[in-house]
Amino acid sequence: MSKNNKPTLVILAAGMGSRYGGLKQMDSFTKEGDTIIYFSLYDAIEAGFGKVVFIIRKTFEKEFKAIYSTKLAGKIAVEYVFQELENVPEKYRNPERVKPWGTGHALLMTKDVIKENFAIINADDFYSRQAFIAIAEQLRNTDKNSYDFSMLAYSLKNTISENGYVSRGECTVDENGFLTDVTERVRIEKIDGILKSENDNGKMVPIDKNTTVSMNFWGFTPKCFEFGDALFLDFLEKTKENLKAEFYLPTIVNTMLASKKASVKVIESDSKWFGVTYSDDKEKAQLEINKLKENGVYPTKLWN
Repeated sequence: MSKNNKPTLVILAAGMGSRYGGLKQMDSFTKEGDTIIYFSLYDAIEAGFGKVVFIIRKTFEKEFKAIYSTKLAGKIAVEYVFQELENVPEKYRNPERVKPWGTGHALLMTKDVIKENFAIINADDFYSRQAFIAIAEQLRNTDKNSYDFSMLAYSLKNTISENGYVSRGECTVDENGFLTDVTERVRIEKIDGILKSENDNGKMVPIDKNTTVSMNFWGFTPKCFEFGDALFLDFLEKTKENLKAEFYLPTIVNTMLASKKASVKVIESDSKWFGVTYSDDKEKAQLEINKLKENGVYPTKLWN
């Protein structure tokens, strides 16, 4: 594999962790001080990624770099971009707004530093080694001038928190294994033993446990940036009175699909997700990580 053919990993790490109660992207999950991102980075390096781009906030830049930059020196190229409230045209800035505009907005922050095929992931999700190997192979074999995109898909039942609701992208996949639609479901939870999702009318309705969902593990070529800017400006105009409106990655993906230019190959994963949406999720994540270390999937000390 030539250096020029190594994909980049983008990590969505600008979240403020409101449901978790803190900055989970910097929280430690082992006695060695490992964050969840460490395992994604370890797996990505093993799978052949050549660069990582962190999307963060300036308010915790110093602390974040202290945790990651030294560990990664000499192992993978590192860049940082910032997702801030002022990263929009001036007429859409509102001093009363607290949070940036979501995962789609975050993606647009990377367009000046990414010239190669790349994967994008959440900072607080554990995806598994095989997921990184699969997406890396797909990206290496994709023409960077094409509109041939990809995603890692999970079964909904493997991605639920026992401690509250989660957000997932509900996917429709055709008979050839390509994505035809993804709908952001901002509230999915188990109620009285039944999985339910909030529909467009705000009502909680049953959802099949085997539903294919996105965990924001996408594989893109640089061509994806052609779709985002105009779409985001249109979104800002339509939602300028809504201080909590978010511009999601699936919005960009659906626009790509509707253009008929792009396709998204769905790579199925049967892995069981774990991550930290809530503070009560931490104990389970710690147990799962310790099991993986005990079973030799990861060394006791990831970074020597």
